[in-house]
Amino acid sequence: MSTRSRFPHNIIIISRVWNRGTMKLNPIWKLVAIGLLLLASVIGSFAELDFGNCERVVKNWADSSSSREEHVNNDKRSLKDLLFFLHVPRTGGRTYFHCFLRKLYDSSEECPRSYDKLHFNPRKEKCKLLATHDDYSVMAKLPRERTSVMTIVRDPIARVLSTYEFSVEVAARFLVHPNLTSASRMSSRIRKSNVISTLDIWPWKYLVPWMREDLFARRDARKVKGVVIIEDDNPYDMEEMLMPLRKYLDAPTAHDIIHNGATFQITGLTNNSYLSEAHEVRHCVQKFKSLGEHVLQVAKRRLDSMLYVGLTEEHRESASLFANVVGSQVLSQGVPSDATAKTKTFRSEASVTISEPRSDKSNIQNGTSEVASNITTEAKSGNMTVKTLMEVYEGCITHLRKSQGTRRANSLKRISPANFTKGTRTRVPREVIQQIKLLNNLDVELFKYAKEIFAKEHELVSKKLISTSKRSIGDLPSEIRSVFGEMGDEKLWKLLPVALILLLLFLLFLFVNARRRRTSKVKI
Repeated sequence: MSTRSRFPHNIIIISRVWNRGTMKLNPIWKLVAIGLLLLASVIGSFAELDFGNCERVVKNWADSSSSREEHVNNDKRSLKDLLFFLHVPRTGGRTYFHCFLRKLYDSSEECPRSYDKLHFNPRKEKCKLLATHDDYSVMAKLPRERTSVMTIVRDPIARVLSTYEFSVEVAARFLVHPNLTSASRMSSRIRKSNVISTLDIWPWKYLVPWMREDLFARRDARKVKGVVIIEDDNPYDMEEMLMPLRKYLDAPTAHDIIHNGATFQITGLTNNSYLSEAHEVRHCVQKFKSLGEHVLQVAKRRLDSMLYVGLTEEHRESASLFANVVGSQVLSQGVPSDATAKTKTFRSEASVTISEPRSDKSNIQNGTSEVASNITTEAKSGNMTVKTLMEVYEGCITHLRKSQGTRRANSLKRISPANFTKGTRTRVPREVIQQIKLLNNLDVELFKYAKEIFAKEHELVSKKLISTSKRSIGDLPSEIRSVFGEMGDEKLWKLLPVALILLLLFLLFLFVNARRRRTSKVKI
């Protein structure tokens, strides 16, 4: 039964019950019954009006979103003047930013305030790269017809768990301070012009202070109790040390920022949105689940229109797809004539690293300087190819993950024995996993759709690469080409190892023969 008809139906039932029993009631009880009946009627009317208002608000927003995007150029596979990386938190976007995009774009080509503060400020007209946690509403400030959009989507369960873990990890860094007041005062001091604090970036601007306050409160409570024995080693339910996952999921902050976060970010409806109606639309959808379908359809259309949609779970395939779809176009468009003489300015990741209290900061800077120094000659000179781009990426993520692992270990020592690993996620109860699915129902459906898009794009690029390799064979002399033409791709690959072995044997024969000749000359 719909929300519209539920309340009138309930009122009819109450009326019938009241009519049957009214003859048996004394006058006082009759008045009470009439009052309850009128109250139910008023509540039902307000609820019906509330749903009707929400339905109108959500539909109007969805219609206006669709009409704005009808006029956008449908050639989504061509990289346009500006690349907007819509970074959904905890999807692995940081590795793309540092190990892909910063290798492809010069620092002078980045839009000001990328990952800086809370909002993008389009004061630089000809920038080519905008990478930010801003939601899709930032498109209102960009030249829509000259902007390509990319994003990465993650399984909602893993994304929510990772958000919880990272909130705890960053908040725990402040436990080096004696109290919350000292931590808050110090965090405001260490925000320098060349260091971007997590507390300036959405959504951590809200999540980290919330978790930080909770960690300090629990530490103070442990001090009062004295000796505290932790019986359970499940970090997601260690109430003496940190906020349990169940409580985290049910908190109003989580409902407003985390749940269905990917869908709301891709539709421009987060609490960080530029849209004036974003708050009302988001809360209408959270209140009336049936209205979420309108938002989901807009999110799907947005994914359809993007230049690139990656998947966190398909890391290797996603990286390869990015290099061939986005990287190849940036390289073909952006190499200046004097590229061989030009050295790009690759800034150290320390300049955009989460600001750290005291001891951890040096560890991170050391790790990130390794990444910066690992850039190949091809990357610096501008002579990079898709192949060398992938090589640079692989080397970069190795160092980046190492520094991130060191930072996490140092941070979580402060709330030991709590620790988050891939193995500990198996400790999350099944009913909690189900709760995450229900709270993120829109993200679950959007993730399924993103996987379909990825599969199609991956197949398309694979066919294109095979076609290119066949054309390369076609450039060989006619005699060799005729031999290759009679073979299938599978037979050709099987023949390759044999050819390599024969070549090595031939080289070994030449080497031994040369040694014999030198020996015979010495004897003579």
